[in-house]
Amino acid sequence: MLFRQLEYFVALARERHFAHAAAACFVSQPALSEAIRKLERELGVPLVLRGKSFEGLTPEGERLVLWARRILADRDALQHEVTALRTGLTGDLRVGVVPAAASRVALLIDPFCAEHPLVRVRIDTGLRSADIVDRIRRFELDAGVVYVDGVDTDGLVRTRLYEERHVLIAGAELLAEDAGRVTWTDAVALPMCLLSRGMRGRDRVDETAREHGLTVTPRLETDSVATLLALVGTGRWASVVPAGWFAASPPPPGTRVVELDGAA
Repeated sequence: MLFRQLEYFVALARERHFAHAAAACFVSQPALSEAIRKLERELGVPLVLRGKSFEGLTPEGERLVLWARRILADRDALQHEVTALRTGLTGDLRVGVVPAAASRVALLIDPFCAEHPLVRVRIDTGLRSADIVDRIRRFELDAGVVYVDGVDTDGLVRTRLYEERHVLIAGAELLAEDAGRVTWTDAVALPMCLLSRGMRGRDRVDETAREHGLTVTPRLETDSVATLLALVGTGRWASVVPAGWFAASPPPPGTRVVELDGAA
């Protein structure tokens, strides 16, 4: 069994198409197909359902592709460890981040990059916690910043980073000049834009509003933090957001950030 065979098998499971998998591995389609057939012969089980085209993995293939991903991830980790012994930490770090932490993660990653200048970092924002955990288990991400409540993290290493609180951000003209704090009743009456329903940051807002006997009905929903801030920056919108959004960058000009009574 060769690493190359496992790489082809994992690529086919990911791409779900022989030609696309071959292109991703920079080999011809016949070479990829033959390598996977040889892997099947060596293992003694069928891995791929074949017709005129790729029809999916067999039950055996679905189970064994998890091992293939793990073996390849361990090989890469071994190579990085050997290189690190010679030259310092190197390689690629892939991090998934929920929208609520998209700004604060910069404060975590920047000192890491300063300490390890040979490491390349890719940050994927806008992902949901369950998606991040699933991609870590599939070795498609190395780490994630997630909400752990309601998500199965068994078998993963968890580190508590910080506790977040929510604040109201709105165009300055939407708020009274002396408003140091805002009640939820006053907040939900504003023209509101929020993250999409089902995202954990949004769910916390809805849950806290219900604790105050209120329902938040935003006029606009989005899965993009940048879109929310751009909307509020027009001066005509308000939003309830994690205060950590402003840990690394200031609020948009012409807006005010105020505390909420009984914030999530």
